[in-house]
Amino acid sequence: MLLGDNMQRIMDIFFKRMASPTGTLTLIASDNGLRAVLWDYDDTEKSSIDSGIENPDHPLLLEAEKQLNEYFARKRKTFSLPLDFIGSDFQKQVWEALLTIPFGETRSYGQIARQIGNPDSVRAVGGAANKNPIPIIAPCHRMVGANGKLVGFGGGLANKALLLELEAPFRQTTLFE
Repeated sequence: MLLGDNMQRIMDIFFKRMASPTGTLTLIASDNGLRAVLWDYDDTEKSSIDSGIENPDHPLLLEAEKQLNEYFARKRKTFSLPLDFIGSDFQKQVWEALLTIPFGETRSYGQIARQIGNPDSVRAVGGAANKNPIPIIAPCHRMVGANGKLVGFGGGLANKALLLELEAPFRQTTLFE
């Protein structure tokens, strides 16, 4: 699809819904990769759905669904999907840092702030994590308070606990500040 005389390509957006232990998830993909995993009640990317094309047979969305189902069945610890993060440079830096948290481990917001070279940005890191458009795959559920307690999660604390419980047999519980 082309836009006017300047011939810029408009990216197509595709979506599909899938059942999961955390409720219905809506997967959104662009031509560049997976753009979002939305909780059933999340309106963050609603405009993408409204302007997108429902395509339950889209290859990337099928692969994302397959990998998520394997994760929920405890058969997958890492994801191998192209991601298309849309956000500020700071948010993208935080979301990329989330991808480095190994399965079964947790990191505090302060640890992530230090990892990205901005140790005084703990609250901003929390805000960016809360706006993570690709939860589970970019594992913001693995971020905990400095005391190891569950705090803040865009998908709700019950889902955060559920996701951490899925990883519990492999979970590292000691935080090193």
